[in-house]
Amino acid sequence: MKQDRYRENEQLRKGIVLWGANNIFYILSDPGEFTCYLKGKILKGAEEEYNPLAVGDEVSFEEDGKGRGRILSRFPRRNRIARFNKKGKCAQTIAANIDQVLVVASPEEPPFRPRFIDRVCVASEIERIPVTICLNKVDLGVDKVIHRRLEVFSSMGYPVLQISVRTGEGLSTLQEYLLDKRTVLLGQSGTGKTSLLNVLLPGKERKVGAISEKYNRGTHTTVLAYMETASEGWQLIDTPGVREFEPVGVLASELGWYFKDFLPFRGHCQYPNCTHTLEPECGVNEAVENGQIHPDRYESYLRLFFALKERERILYNE
Repeated sequence: MKQDRYRENEQLRKGIVLWGANNIFYILSDPGEFTCYLKGKILKGAEEEYNPLAVGDEVSFEEDGKGRGRILSRFPRRNRIARFNKKGKCAQTIAANIDQVLVVASPEEPPFRPRFIDRVCVASEIERIPVTICLNKVDLGVDKVIHRRLEVFSSMGYPVLQISVRTGEGLSTLQEYLLDKRTVLLGQSGTGKTSLLNVLLPGKERKVGAISEKYNRGTHTTVLAYMETASEGWQLIDTPGVREFEPVGVLASELGWYFKDFLPFRGHCQYPNCTHTLEPECGVNEAVENGQIHPDRYESYLRLFFALKERERILYNE
């Protein structure tokens, strides 16, 4: 009888995941937020994923009339940003149903790591999600090597913004990129994602981490991805800092299609399925030698290519 009374009060609703932890998720649904649980850890359609739900997912849930509920299903995703979880040996979705990715980097404290950006760009290209690169802390100075690498990203069609949360430089331009969009912030620890969020969406005291003097890298302050909405309606998803990022949804043999600067030269390869590694008469290799492709971009490609090969060996030969 108690269970029957509970079901009489339940209402079927649709909402968006704001954040979640330990099988409890906070769902935005008119007229407010609801605390919902997922019965069991397996959700239909997400059996082979590390996490069944991510920030931005649309779900249906039963509400008990007291602000709580039970999640029933996840609606099909428009897109997602995901990385390979080595512990679970499967995809881990960071955010879903987003309009753009903002990769936050810094020239120092921690150092600029363009190969991390390369991998995020690949993951975004797989899902056809626009990417903007945001170099924070420009008040620390930006050397020629970093400028050159940023020019390469810009030449491929990735907008590059140079800002300083400390001085306010470039923030008005950044705000224009955020209007009317749901944006996920991705970056390594210490690049200033949370500080940026504090400036763009003031009113909450979000903890900002320090930089490790020993390793010159940030400490994790954001431990969970979560979404916040501006008064104008646009949304930002902050995410924990990531030191390793390996895209999912691509085989090593397909990787070259997602390096945009390789595409003009693929037609000059002797073999149609050229991997741009050891094959003779490779158009991409010739472009690297001629200075038409930045050598560090090619090195970034090789490292990811062989990482994917190793992952495929482990997953499919066990």
